[in-house]
Amino acid sequence: MCGRYNFTVEESDEIREILKNLNAKIHGQEVRNGEVFPTNQMPLLINEQGSSEPVLSIWGFPKFDKKGVIINARSETASQKVTFRDSLLSRRCIIPSTGFYEWDREKRKILFRLEGTNALYMAGLYRYYQDEMRFVILTTDANDSISDVHHRMPLVIPKDEIDAWIMDDKVTNDILHRVPPMLIRQEL
Repeated sequence: MCGRYNFTVEESDEIREILKNLNAKIHGQEVRNGEVFPTNQMPLLINEQGSSEPVLSIWGFPKFDKKGVIINARSETASQKVTFRDSLLSRRCIIPSTGFYEWDREKRKILFRLEGTNALYMAGLYRYYQDEMRFVILTTDANDSISDVHHRMPLVIPKDEIDAWIMDDKVTNDILHRVPPMLIRQEL
């Protein structure tokens, strides 16, 4: 599960570039910097006219009983769930971040990142609810770098596969079932 992630602009040239491109479109709308919580409005990369472009979206699909939001979708079953199926087919996105958080058994907060870069891209799905764009993060079984802390992790997408995830329907299934890259951790 991924219940919090980090979006710290000062830490990553890649994140700064995404925000610069987004600001050219939204003209000064505030984007949260630092720890991101469900229902925050954050940047996504989506397919706009054949290229991956930044947009703002709210984290979480509203639950049908209107009590809270769904923030994650299991990559293994997303194609079978009515809530996610259409989005998986035609509304895949990337959630740019500088890492994600999990808590260990002693309730210590740990930030997970990719080694050698301050940008971490997570696979996601989006859809519209009453004219609001909403997104969820796809999760998968944890790899060895996380499994001692949590049994699930975000589906991490390498930078060079961002466009493939967003736009290439032929690789979707392969990416959904891939073991994510190993991550490094920073106890906070």
